[in-house]
Amino acid sequence: MKREKQFRPDKIGDYFRIEWLPLVLVTVSGLIYNIGLLAAPWFEGRLAQCLADILGGNAAASAMAMLVLAYILVTLLVQAARFIKRFYVRRFANNINRRMKGVLYANLVRQSRAALEKEGAGELMTKAISDVDDCVEGMRKFTTEVFDTGVALVGYIVMLLVYDWRLALLSLLFTPVSYVCAAGMKKPVQREGAAYKKAAGALRAATLDRARNAATYRNYGCETAREERYEDVLKNYERTAVRSNVWQSALPPLYLAVSEAGVLFILWFGAKNVLGTGWCAWNIAAFTTFLSCFTKLVVKSSKVAKLFNSVQKAEVSWRRIKPLMKLPEQLAPLEVPAPADVTLKNLSFAYADEPIFAGLTLTAHPGDIIGITGPVACGKSTLGRVFLCEAPYGGSAKFGDKEFSNLTPRQISATVGYLGHDPELSADTVKNNVLCGGAQDTAPYLAAAALDGEVRAMEQGRDTVIGPSGTRLSGGQAQRLALARTLAHPRPVLVLDDPFSALDRHTEDTVFANLQTYAKDKVVFLISHRLYHFPQMRQVVFMEDGKTTVGTHDKLMAAVPAYRQLYESQTGGQQNENEQ
Repeated sequence: MKREKQFRPDKIGDYFRIEWLPLVLVTVSGLIYNIGLLAAPWFEGRLAQCLADILGGNAAASAMAMLVLAYILVTLLVQAARFIKRFYVRRFANNINRRMKGVLYANLVRQSRAALEKEGAGELMTKAISDVDDCVEGMRKFTTEVFDTGVALVGYIVMLLVYDWRLALLSLLFTPVSYVCAAGMKKPVQREGAAYKKAAGALRAATLDRARNAATYRNYGCETAREERYEDVLKNYERTAVRSNVWQSALPPLYLAVSEAGVLFILWFGAKNVLGTGWCAWNIAAFTTFLSCFTKLVVKSSKVAKLFNSVQKAEVSWRRIKPLMKLPEQLAPLEVPAPADVTLKNLSFAYADEPIFAGLTLTAHPGDIIGITGPVACGKSTLGRVFLCEAPYGGSAKFGDKEFSNLTPRQISATVGYLGHDPELSADTVKNNVLCGGAQDTAPYLAAAALDGEVRAMEQGRDTVIGPSGTRLSGGQAQRLALARTLAHPRPVLVLDDPFSALDRHTEDTVFANLQTYAKDKVVFLISHRLYHFPQMRQVVFMEDGKTTVGTHDKLMAAVPAYRQLYESQTGGQQNENEQ
């Protein structure tokens, strides 16, 4: 537990420290495996010498059989250690991958909607999936190659030095050259890797856009233009992927060829040793062992260069996700405050230098339903999101005596219930979409949203899976399910953005009546372009051309021609029957 408390997710070393147990098992099995690898060239040399002795009549076939049996047993032991090492290396990598993604996701979901939208869905998907996977893969390969390459290289070098230290030094001259080449390729590999990551994010964003808006592009005849833009993004992705793969995959064979140049010295000076005219006196077993050992060393050394490329790729990914790798705040249970007035004084909002609305002043008491309407793109949804404090606002907006902008994100979550214009539903059951982990009964909330009967008619009732974003539901059902979820998590302030747009008039009447009963101790801001129920609201906010007018329905009918025209165009000039 103490180790967990000290864990720093922005420090790579802490991930190794927290997974100390798998690493201990990797170390023990890795040492056994890589030291055992030294037996292979020794056995190969002994087998070659034994074959020569048998052919010369100096040994029996039984000696060869004993060597083969011993070779098989040692190989089985070495491969068993290899299996254990790889198993725990993979467990180590899986644990880190899960831990990293848990930290990353926890921090992503706590960012503001504006920040997430600014970065883009494609870029976020790349960071959350590809970058973490690449980073962990670099850590896995590093851990693997410390033993499979590092320990093995040391063992092979010691073995070569024992057989003939002069020839060993001479033949190993070319190996460091491959390391220098790999180090020199670091910047190009990182540069092309970063370009590939950026292109991958752009492709994901373009793919999501094309899939999400396919019907719109088809209806308006702009599929060809969007397809051309998508092809440009795809071609850029392909180009960067090819360049990145060339640097990462085509260079290791070059490193291997450079290291293999030392074989020329072994063939020349090793032959002299066998003939008795070299630096040492060798037999066939010694020559075969030395050559086999050097060949295995060169193959292992080529993996060092490949490891450099993997680590450099991981460094690119780590730099991209590191700003998000911090311990997420431990969230305390939500403390929903008691009902209170909502007071707006000269409230205004602007995106950069573009004003959206200004001069909004009103006071709403618990039990009030405040209607908000106006022409398309007049800032209605923007006003609703002001209460979430995703961006700075002008003037004052208070809940009780507390300014909304001074509340913490957790306090805002406990104070404001928000239902956006587009229902955000998960690929889960009706029940889980309503409760979001809660344990209460869904029936009252489905009934309040006039959805209970339709849910009962589904094949599995409340346990019916609705598909991603509620694809199995109609638009009106999706809106009402999202509304039921909002009602199931009561807050003293509710912001409902156009919850009736896809409902028929009868269903809208039912839902609004239920909402009036539900909201007797809450302040509700109801954003809508449908005005049938606005005569029943305590106050109405009409927005147009950046200006806001506040008053009762009757006052706005008398004072604001645009509001009167909008209302009468929907009701045919008749007063709402519920107003009588």
